[in-house]
Amino acid sequence: MSERGGTTRSAAIIGGGIGGLATAIRLHRAGWVVRVFERSPHRDPAGTALGMWPQALRALDALGLGARVREIGAPQRGGSLRRPDGSMIGHIDTAAMIRRSGDTVHLISRPVLVGLLADALPAGTVELGTTVTNGNGPRDLATLRAAHDVVVVADGIFSQTRTTLFGLASRPRYVGATAWRGTVDGTVEALTETWGPGRRFGTTPREDGRTNWYATLLTPEATRFPEGDLAALRTTFAGWHEGVRRVLDTVSPDEMLRHDLYDLDRPLRTYVDGTVALIGDAAHAMTPDLGRGACEALIDGVTIADRLAGTDDVRAALAAYDRERRRPTQRLARTARLMGRMAQARRFTGIRDVAVRVATAFGPPA
Repeated sequence: MSERGGTTRSAAIIGGGIGGLATAIRLHRAGWVVRVFERSPHRDPAGTALGMWPQALRALDALGLGARVREIGAPQRGGSLRRPDGSMIGHIDTAAMIRRSGDTVHLISRPVLVGLLADALPAGTVELGTTVTNGNGPRDLATLRAAHDVVVVADGIFSQTRTTLFGLASRPRYVGATAWRGTVDGTVEALTETWGPGRRFGTTPREDGRTNWYATLLTPEATRFPEGDLAALRTTFAGWHEGVRRVLDTVSPDEMLRHDLYDLDRPLRTYVDGTVALIGDAAHAMTPDLGRGACEALIDGVTIADRLAGTDDVRAALAAYDRERRRPTQRLARTARLMGRMAQARRFTGIRDVAVRVATAFGPPA
């Protein structure tokens, strides 16, 4: 239905990533006129494998893309947590997840997922190379507010719009760790994550038969290694078990990404300001320790679109979205931060390992 109350409704979406595209698809199919403003001049982002949890797969089902993601993605078949010498901390029982939800995690690379989402929209919906400013001009926040029924902010962890709406206290803070990730040739059957003091290394399958890898290290913000990042990683993880060394021996610097890790130090009291709403990392930036950031952005996008499509009252719809999504996502962000601290702990690792072994016996968290 393209009109409610006799007027065609429109939405401006700031950010053409996973959450923004999901919102656009759902609103477009509900008959809204949608424009997506993406600051990058390129459609295909850099990135490695993302885990689509069952809740995110259901959101993709609502977008008509769930079956395709399940077909393309590599299903997660169990996994293990290990110590640097290769000994076992605990097994990850995905069978328990399947019993609870009827599905498992499917791993798919970010560029492929973004491509599927973008292709589900009419040509011209996404305006690449377009930055929304917070000053005066044809692409500033005030102009978009005036011209559209709703503005959905999906411009990521360093969202300038969030700062404009909620002040400097809403800026992200460095959590004390840096992450590297990339892809290498060769296959692995399941996730393996290895925990050592102040550092961590993991591998997962990827949909194209290659292996996704990631590493984190507690280090001061913006640390630079004179010998280069790859050499520093090889030194940092020297002496770890053969699975870690084999991957690092084959890493190419050209296929390696580096990110200092941030989250929101002070959770927002609301995700909504009038007819503007934040979703994804703009609303609840979390560390990657649970692998849920992209999943929650998808769920946000479908939820906010469904609330908007179901009523003539935009403000009531946004209030319903805020009630439904703010507390669960902020709880996940806290849990992710705690998981990162546990995985990279420097002390009391024996007690931690016992607790983790007991927890993983019941499967991944729902």
